[in-house]
Amino acid sequence: MTTFTPAPPPVSAPARTAVRAYAVRKVYGDGPAAVTALDDVTVGVAAGTFVAVMGPSGSGKSTLMHCLAGLDTVTSGSIEISGVDLSTLDDRALTRLRRDRIGFVFQSFNLLPTLTAAENVTLPALLAGRKVDRDWMDHVVTTVGLGDRLDHKPSELSGGQQQRVAVARALLARPEVTFADEPTGNLDSRSGSEVLGFLRRAVDTMGQTIVMVTHDPVAAAWADRVLFLADGHLVDEMADPTAERVLDRMKRFGA
Repeated sequence: MTTFTPAPPPVSAPARTAVRAYAVRKVYGDGPAAVTALDDVTVGVAAGTFVAVMGPSGSGKSTLMHCLAGLDTVTSGSIEISGVDLSTLDDRALTRLRRDRIGFVFQSFNLLPTLTAAENVTLPALLAGRKVDRDWMDHVVTTVGLGDRLDHKPSELSGGQQQRVAVARALLARPEVTFADEPTGNLDSRSGSEVLGFLRRAVDTMGQTIVMVTHDPVAAAWADRVLFLADGHLVDEMADPTAERVLDRMKRFGA
């Protein structure tokens, strides 16, 4: 009788890391007045995932986002985006990387009031001298649900719609990673849920990578993974979060 040896199961390729912090330390000031905002933080964010960063006020969550996004420099350690060490880049190269490979969504929408929604979405690409991929723009606009509002100016849009314009603007360049700083902070609960749904859809259907700073357990529950900071340290993380579990974990940190 012939003996058949079963083939080994296929080995999945490891997830590509979109952004990584290694032993990052960030200190503001010198001497006795120095403040350590981040202390030996090491963390990676896999491409195609949605990660929320939470912590009490002063925990270092916004500082971590700014360092990961190349908006601030680290005192020691390193930040990599798709394998590129940001500390090796001069100011011009860093500006180019932020422009071409990073998306930003802030609590304030940062839209130009004299431009239509469509013009606000395409403005960064036009300023960078890049041709707008209309097929991709149509896909982005459909994903964020703006198809019937493109000709409207910001004053003619609700807060939620303005934030969706900001999300579309960030995604149009196909960034390696999009950083969202309290993106629902100025929105009511319904508009906030809409924006979070669009961020979630961008990850699930467009393969985008989102890193979001938030204080809201409900917002964090949209993510795949939550990182918890306290006193500049990465103290915990949670996969498959729910609002209830996140709130319970935050209570332990005095948030």
